[in-house]
Amino acid sequence: MCGLIGGADDLVHFSCTMDTTEFRRRGKEMVDLIADYLENIEQRTVYPDVEPGYLRSLIPEEAPEDPDTYEDVVKDIERVIMPGVTHWHSPYFYAYFPTANSFPAMLADMLSGAIGCIGFSWAASPACTELETVMMDWLGKMLKLPEDFIAGTHGQGGGVIQGTASEATLVALLAARCRAVRMILASDPQRPETGITSKLVAYSSDQAHCSVERAGMIAGVRMKKIPTDQSDKYAVQGETLRRMIQEDKAAGLIPFYFCATLGTTPSCAFDHITELGPICNAEKIWMHIDAAYAGSSFICPEFRPLLNGIEFADSFNFNAHKWLLVNFDCSTMWVKKRSDLIGAFKMDPLYLKHDHQESGMITDYRHWQIPLGRRFRSLKMWFVFRMYGLKGLQDYIRKHVELAKEFESLVRADQRFEISADVVLGLVCFRLKGSNEVNETLLKRINNGRKIHLVPCLLSGQFVLRFALCARTTESRHIREAWRLITQLAEEVMQELPH
Repeated sequence: MCGLIGGADDLVHFSCTMDTTEFRRRGKEMVDLIADYLENIEQRTVYPDVEPGYLRSLIPEEAPEDPDTYEDVVKDIERVIMPGVTHWHSPYFYAYFPTANSFPAMLADMLSGAIGCIGFSWAASPACTELETVMMDWLGKMLKLPEDFIAGTHGQGGGVIQGTASEATLVALLAARCRAVRMILASDPQRPETGITSKLVAYSSDQAHCSVERAGMIAGVRMKKIPTDQSDKYAVQGETLRRMIQEDKAAGLIPFYFCATLGTTPSCAFDHITELGPICNAEKIWMHIDAAYAGSSFICPEFRPLLNGIEFADSFNFNAHKWLLVNFDCSTMWVKKRSDLIGAFKMDPLYLKHDHQESGMITDYRHWQIPLGRRFRSLKMWFVFRMYGLKGLQDYIRKHVELAKEFESLVRADQRFEISADVVLGLVCFRLKGSNEVNETLLKRINNGRKIHLVPCLLSGQFVLRFALCARTTESRHIREAWRLITQLAEEVMQELPH
């Protein structure tokens, strides 16, 4: 709808806007467009064939002076956007880790966008806050977390939705730093705070995600990597951590934070938190558990033992937006003592105060995170949990694990290949027997073909191909088709080797 504003002698044209009637029509068209895209996604080339800067030449240098039509905008989706899209939800996408996708979550995202609240406090939108608290309790109970982490108990903890696991790791690190400084100042008030922070040291596995090291950079604390070994399945051992702590304390440093990983990015390795947790507790070191990918699987009884030792943790996080059918972004984080988070981030200017904030009955999530603003992300959890149910979510995860086992069996049946790490969940690490150069060439051929998409990792100095089950629609036929392509390209690469 277009219109004019101002008096007869002072008419000003204002831009065309979409009214409710047109929105109803266009919204239905967009749902059809999305449904068609996902229904036919496997016909698209999974990885784009474009060069850097491809898009700039396809659109004007400046925004239009007058409004374009909606038809023109939609027409340009295929011309401008789709050529440069990596189709993460294609059943031929096996790179990185899954990114969740489901119709209930998409519908909930639409509603979240329409409500458009910025839930920094309970008063800013009570439903936004209260549904998040309850959904985090629902999920915590699915995972059988200790009651200390469940808000609706006598414990002192609770859950919060962060944007990403990177954000959760940083939030935990900052809270740990704040707690460590306060503990030291409580016993030595005259000690300068800068003298404390300069001595702080944090730890993570050498297999941990790079975002853990990045958190240390942002927080301004030194981060030490704990070496792992293939013989220990790339897991941090308790004795290794204990030795590093003692050496650092002897050197005058202050160990204060350890990030354990359950399901590392390179190989899906699991740190021994039943060993590591008691060490951290005894040394008053904050133990954060990053289970970004693997955490979703813990809702299945057969995988829940991988989380044994959670009772020793101060905080725990995984990405529901990876493997739990809740679209990005939805990174779920729990803390044992919510006061530790609030103590690090609380700011209370007059314009954010409200009548109920001291009642003890509500949560103001702005004190639990880095940004103040937040979306109504718990709607996605509510829709997905209700429409799939716990059994449906478990079945989905088990299907991916079965497909990974099927791919593993195909690799093991071919004497030219080897498996490089235990296949625990939905990731298979494999390689051609031979040099790193041969495997680099194979991966380049695979990705240049753009029929399937994989990324590599480095394990014990070896270049390894990662095959991750990612898409909701992946079936056995896609796995076998991918393997036929990989073996065909492997044959070509090996034939080119000098004899």
